[in-house]
Amino acid sequence: MAADYRIRTMSWALLLLCLQTVQAFYIPGWSIKSYSDGEPIPLFVNKVYSDNTQLQYAYSELPFVCPPSGRQRPGTGLISGSNVALNLGEVLRGDRIMVSDYELEMGKDEEVHYLCAHEVDRAGLQRAKEVVKNGYVAEWIVDNLPGATSFVTVDKSRKYYAAGFKMGFGETSIVTGQPTYFLNNHVTVAIRWHRAPGRDGRHGKKVIVGFEVYAKSIEAGNRAAGGIPIDLQSPPGFELTMAKNVTNTTMARDNDSSYVLQEFDDGAEDAKLTIPYTYSVYFREEEHIEWANRWDLYFVNQEDSNKIHWLGIINSVVISGLLTAVVAVILARTIHGDIKGYKEGLEEGKLRLTKRSRGTRSPRKSFEKGGLLEQVDGDSSSVADDMSSEDEIPEEITGWKLVHGDVFRSPAFGHLLAPLIGSGMQLVFMATGLIALSCFGVLNPSFRGGFISVGFALFILAGAFSGYFSARVYKTFGGTQWRTNAIVSATLFPGLLFSTIFLLNLFVWAQASSTAIPLGTLFGLVALWLLTQLPLVYMGSWYGFVKAGAYSHPIKANVIPRQIPQQTWYSRNAQAALLAGLVPFAIIFIELMFVFRSLWQDKSGYYYMPGFLAVVSTILILVVMETTVIAVYIQLCNENYHWWWQSFFIGGASSLWIFAYCVYYFFNHLHITGMASTMLFFAYAFLACSVYGLLTGTIGFLTAYGFVRRIYGAIKVD
Repeated sequence: MAADYRIRTMSWALLLLCLQTVQAFYIPGWSIKSYSDGEPIPLFVNKVYSDNTQLQYAYSELPFVCPPSGRQRPGTGLISGSNVALNLGEVLRGDRIMVSDYELEMGKDEEVHYLCAHEVDRAGLQRAKEVVKNGYVAEWIVDNLPGATSFVTVDKSRKYYAAGFKMGFGETSIVTGQPTYFLNNHVTVAIRWHRAPGRDGRHGKKVIVGFEVYAKSIEAGNRAAGGIPIDLQSPPGFELTMAKNVTNTTMARDNDSSYVLQEFDDGAEDAKLTIPYTYSVYFREEEHIEWANRWDLYFVNQEDSNKIHWLGIINSVVISGLLTAVVAVILARTIHGDIKGYKEGLEEGKLRLTKRSRGTRSPRKSFEKGGLLEQVDGDSSSVADDMSSEDEIPEEITGWKLVHGDVFRSPAFGHLLAPLIGSGMQLVFMATGLIALSCFGVLNPSFRGGFISVGFALFILAGAFSGYFSARVYKTFGGTQWRTNAIVSATLFPGLLFSTIFLLNLFVWAQASSTAIPLGTLFGLVALWLLTQLPLVYMGSWYGFVKAGAYSHPIKANVIPRQIPQQTWYSRNAQAALLAGLVPFAIIFIELMFVFRSLWQDKSGYYYMPGFLAVVSTILILVVMETTVIAVYIQLCNENYHWWWQSFFIGGASSLWIFAYCVYYFFNHLHITGMASTMLFFAYAFLACSVYGLLTGTIGFLTAYGFVRRIYGAIKVD
């Protein structure tokens, strides 16, 4: 039995490793957009974000950038300054996409093009300094590709993209020793194109396979007529200061589109700083990249870390293999041997009695019909009398078999555990669907906001599963008010999420950040919660409670609870959960580093390693199940039958270690400043760890429940 169990486990592991070797494809978009020469290409501005803060801002709402002109864009059907409709995921991730005034035409190069000269007051100047000081990066979009800055790998063999471009840079003044900040007011846009596939390609049409943006700071002076800078190669930068522009006159645009010199007094309250904006456009053919592979450049840096990913998988497989061996020993040798010896003793009538002190607890209840110690050969009443008088128990009955009459006793606060299990099953369904859709390429970075949108939809639809499992577990615990349980299941965990996000929004709204969820979106989320999820949970609860009913147990619980002996330090609830939680944390630790880097440092949200994520997630589930089985078995051997809540805590205990790692990561790898950003980081970390803990805790609970039913069902005597 042990050999078969190990063979099956290793077969699954090999299958997962084989699946990982298959490249997970992705769908870069719903349809290919091809362009003819001279056809206009819309450029959208989105937001600015930074590694040093969790606050994002809409690019078009910054007070120092060119405001939209509102002009009609011929050939596109778009109007400058109009907002693009966003899905739920885009709104929740802080996207605010707007049509810009940048004019791009397929195949038409522009060495330099004037955009606008925008005046800012002191408040706008200070805002620009803050954006540059905090290292904000701007995100623009062309043909669903985010603007990127290109780099080369360490060995200079491949090029890769880093999404976004810097809004400016800072230097330390040689004269004063104080920091000075320069704004990038000129961008060079490089559009990489490839011949369109199929019939469009034969007609000379092209597809966009790369969108690169290179920003530069150019002084306000030394410009030709029309505001065009004379020097584009190595000009002095545009310093964000009023004082400099008192001595260096700036360019301003009057009503007849000519340019005049404009001086101002820095001491005046209404002093203005005029910022000229220009841009260049170049189109270049890219022969080696096709449209279907155009997102690959965003993932080259992740692919270079494949060796580390494989190291993490090997580490996970080794740990999982060791745990599998331990579980196999428990199931095949210890428990199987105990059950076999017990049944043989019953058949031969060889159950011997021995004196063993159990305090004031009398074991006579163990002889109830259907109980573990029921004597089937001879007069059981005489044996019971002897045992009750001498406080004796059968010599063969030790460890986990002693608590057979209490192991299925309903736990304390079962009315709270049942809704948690229901919500956990809801998250299991959602996570499984997201990973599967990612592996099949449906969810990918080109589907902006798709991961959040689809995840939210799956969570809502899985409300029926939540109600079903919650109701059945609730009825198993002896509950009768299934309607109340349904409402609690539908509001407990979603209510925690919504209340936390709402409180965070109060702080983010004050910062005028695009990270804040709009009020209309909040009302929409509440409507989906109460008008869609709640009825689904209610219907699932009705079916689970009324139709399916409670789960059956092989052994009935005794009337009088058994006294639990003093536990060793490592088997106590808190210590056991913390020790058991270390093992799953070790499984996902390496992959966790890449996820954290994508979420908190790169900020691009372009972590896309679905194959590795699926393999690590599968191994994680197996390890959580095996760890829970081992911990519950040790607990039962110590005659502690309070395993219901403990199995849930053991399964989700690794979330505590993940949160501790979040704290370590914050202080050692991040440079986040400000109370609002710090609060956002820890609130998001808490919510993410809560979701993970609820999901893995539910897996641990269901595994322990199946394990306990199996072993005690095997020793039941009919």
